[in-house]
Amino acid sequence: MGEGLPMADDGKRAFGFSGTWRDYAPIAFTNLLLTIVTLGVYRFRATTRTRRYLWSRTRFVDEPLEWGGTGLELLIGFLIVLVVLGPPFLFLNFGMQALIFQGHVALAFGIGFVAFAIILYMSGLASFRMLRYRLSQTWWHGIRGGSNDKGWAYGWSYIWRNFVGAFPAYLLMPWAMISLWNERWNAMSFGPFAFRGEAESGGLYKRFLIFYQLPFLLVIGAIALPFLFDGRMKPVEPGSEPSTALLLFFMVVPLTLFLILPLIALAFYSKFLRVAVDGLSLATLDFRFTARTKDWFKLVLGDVALVILTLGIGAIFLAYRHWKFFIDHLDATGEISLSELTQSTTAAPGQGEGLADAFDMGAF
Repeated sequence: MGEGLPMADDGKRAFGFSGTWRDYAPIAFTNLLLTIVTLGVYRFRATTRTRRYLWSRTRFVDEPLEWGGTGLELLIGFLIVLVVLGPPFLFLNFGMQALIFQGHVALAFGIGFVAFAIILYMSGLASFRMLRYRLSQTWWHGIRGGSNDKGWAYGWSYIWRNFVGAFPAYLLMPWAMISLWNERWNAMSFGPFAFRGEAESGGLYKRFLIFYQLPFLLVIGAIALPFLFDGRMKPVEPGSEPSTALLLFFMVVPLTLFLILPLIALAFYSKFLRVAVDGLSLATLDFRFTARTKDWFKLVLGDVALVILTLGIGAIFLAYRHWKFFIDHLDATGEISLSELTQSTTAAPGQGEGLADAFDMGAF
């Protein structure tokens, strides 16, 4: 297979996407129709068809990727979660209400705390196993990825890192997010090579603090507005004009909550993904992600317009748009030796992303 493949010698990106929405449209509409006809059962097969198309149109260096997963694996994963988690969560949901009505408030809150811990643990386990499964079913040059780690320890790490991140008024959440990203990827491999996650959270704090401080500034501003104009917030009498402070209050609060705050959150996530991916490597390959806040804003704005203008039907193209966006901004530098690229010896999971599906994780 040759000694090695350098990244982007001709100026091209290491990753490329050649799909078009016109090619994807028959798959998307067929998936939608069959999912409706089968009352949702077909969605597992629909996810597989979508991934096979997207992976086959994604080029890494000299060859497209292949998706090896099946709809049956996704269905099995879903059924396992349904059987294992369904009854306990139904009991916790209705049992807690019954306990409160019977006056056992302390016991109800104790059970609620346990339920929250279980959900948090399962969320961490889901994110780990989702990555493990997708790598194990992603093939390139006949080689796949994966991990022998099943994620049980990561679930506990997910709990304590989020607890530490949230304990000092959520000020350490960037550290928690980056450290969990590194831990997750450090357990993964592709072929004989292990991934290395070495991202650092220091560069995230500027944007995080802006996002963090905005609600406090909003509260301070809401308190100060009446004194800046009328001296006090007067109640609006029937037939009278509302005060300037009251008008500003009802303009600024919705604008901040539904526009400014989401935009700052988007700016933070944009920076987070760049920092996280830029700290990721595989053997001699170093990855990077180039999408900036304005690129994310255009993506989200396009998603909203597509869904609204098509009365919701355009949602079937969101998976295509998000994958194309990710690949268009993903790149790698370095050189990969095909002569050293041997098959992965990690165990391939026999079921899909049931937990991730239950917690609505992942782009598709």
